[in-house]
Amino acid sequence: QVQLVESGGGLVQAGGSLRLSCAASGRISSINFMGWYRQAPGKQRELVAGITSGGSTNYEDSVKGRFTISRDNAKNTVYLQMNSLKPEDTAVYYCKAVYANGSPYWGQGTQVTVSS
Repeated sequence: QVQLVESGGGLVQAGGSLRLSCAASGRISSINFMGWYRQAPGKQRELVAGITSGGSTNYEDSVKGRFTISRDNAKNTVYLQMNSLKPEDTAVYYCKAVYANGSPYWGQGTQVTVSS
């Protein structure tokens, strides 16, 4: 089993930046994919950015060019650097890890609020 702990959320003005961190512990060697998702009030949870064990990345269209996902294997941590934040980026951001067998694990979520 893997445990995910997110940090780095907060309140920022539009145009500002935040960096989210997701530290994984436990049986991490079999993680195939890690991603950041977000859920705004009244909306479905959506994938924001993901990174595979091979280093391939993908992004939701609205964050391309503004957000960057990366990972530090030595620290078992995945980051989401968020620049040029907009009020519509306001949401609870969740880290997700997917094992090679397809089993998903979620973090507890961290709130990101962007004021206009």
